[in-house]
Amino acid sequence: MGRHLDLVRRSALPSHQMMTAAKGALHVPADEMVEILVFLAENNKIFGEQARLTLAGWDEKSAKEIVSSPATPKEVLDYWTSPKNLRQPLFPLLLENPSVSANKLSLIGSTLKGEWIDIMLASPRVRNARAILTDINSNKGLSGTQTARLQELITGKIAAPIVGAPPVPTLLPQNISHSTAMVEQSQAAQGSPAAVAPAEGDSASDPETEKAVAAFMSEHAAEIVAEGDKAFEPIAATQDEEAEEQTAAAAGATAVAAVTTTSGAAVKLAHKKPVPSEDEKRGSVLQKIAKLDIKGRIQLGMKGSKEERSILIRDGTKIVALAVLDSPKITDGEVEKFASQKNVLEAVLRAIPMKRRFAKNYAVVRNLASNPRTPLDVALGLMKNLLVQDLRNLSANKEVPDTIRKLALRMYKQKMETAKKD
Repeated sequence: MGRHLDLVRRSALPSHQMMTAAKGALHVPADEMVEILVFLAENNKIFGEQARLTLAGWDEKSAKEIVSSPATPKEVLDYWTSPKNLRQPLFPLLLENPSVSANKLSLIGSTLKGEWIDIMLASPRVRNARAILTDINSNKGLSGTQTARLQELITGKIAAPIVGAPPVPTLLPQNISHSTAMVEQSQAAQGSPAAVAPAEGDSASDPETEKAVAAFMSEHAAEIVAEGDKAFEPIAATQDEEAEEQTAAAAGATAVAAVTTTSGAAVKLAHKKPVPSEDEKRGSVLQKIAKLDIKGRIQLGMKGSKEERSILIRDGTKIVALAVLDSPKITDGEVEKFASQKNVLEAVLRAIPMKRRFAKNYAVVRNLASNPRTPLDVALGLMKNLLVQDLRNLSANKEVPDTIRKLALRMYKQKMETAKKD
């Protein structure tokens, strides 16, 4: 145990040095600094909150080296495998670290949800541990697709393929480069709806869009094949978002009605076709999307209309939702809305600020920081860009985690004090 860690454990450092430690600024090796921070986060009421903030924003490269090492202390590994402290880039490495016990993996696998379960099912160690798979299978929050995958892994039996469909080969490194061709061959054999003609307004002939689609398909070919025949399963909207959509639909209907009247007298438009309601239009789009396979939804997400993108961003299949963000047609206004939505995958909210164009948009940054579904490490990294008023609003937002609120309040006070001095 390092000298500084021993002093921290015994509370033998003066207060200002303890704060320095909580900010991760002691002149000690990174692994010892992280161990000190974990101790403070778990055991110190005064400096624990600051230590948790420091750990949440700890340099990713350094953190990966630490969680990959079997020599890393159990306390540190336990901290980063705790559901409240999970970080997506670190989780796959923790799963493979032999110092993280099988019992620990079973425990978190029986409680996690969504993409965290997908990451576990992609882990070679988990896939080869029947006991862990069985415990994950007891999880009440599994999706239908995750349950099916687990059954295949536990029993060793692959689900029966669709009649007439060619078998999907195992994705070994040597055939990943050919996976795009395999997807196309499979769709041709099945008469896949992915070949459905693009909707009116699509950019099928736009060279830039076609190039973007081809590049995305090639880059993610292995993932597309691995997803198989997963159907469209949208993430449910919250009550607030449903109310917002209904209000928008009602406003659209009112606008149409207004066009048909002049000075209170109805204008006769019998010779024109009736205008479909917003609900009818949306229902038609949903029916169209429901008929598409994964490749078809990816193409529609990148080529289609604004309304189609607004639906596909909520696709429960991660690769489809991420394709929407790669669409050359997507506008900043759309992304601003996506950044505030609670009915999208965390992977979407994590991907948005990784694109430079969106990260430079202040409204996007503000919406992400204020979205309770945004991963904690992402939100913490964005908060330094917020203006004073938005920090104040965020500090009062009861939907976001306490860590975000407390840091927002602290940053707000610091900026106000700085402004007074100037």
